[in-house]
Amino acid sequence: MAGVITAIGREKLCRAHAGEIPLPKIAKMAFGDGGIDQQGGVIAETGEETALRNELLAKAIDSYSFPIPTTCRYLAKLSKADLANQSISEQGLIDEEGDLIAYKTFLSKGKDSDMEFSFEMDEIF
Repeated sequence: MAGVITAIGREKLCRAHAGEIPLPKIAKMAFGDGGIDQQGGVIAETGEETALRNELLAKAIDSYSFPIPTTCRYLAKLSKADLANQSISEQGLIDEEGDLIAYKTFLSKGKDSDMEFSFEMDEIF
């Protein structure tokens, strides 16, 4: 699942490429239930988001990989207790400075209390 790189994410890349700032690493994946409208339809991302619409939890990144040279895939795991009996419809990548770097909305996914989930999110360049 690929996310839209946000305006702040693009600005940080630009400034880092120019040598003006170091690029902070992606530290967390955030989850929320604000990715759908009242009818259950997915709200489109704009790239201008600065936060999840309704963040429920942010977890440290468990691992990352490079499935192809221009994609970084981040993985975060939710334990049985994490977001038990809640629905998830948005996720984001948060950097070490607390900025939302990538954002994705999707159809609501219910999480039962006896389930563990693994979420992947691709940052594609």
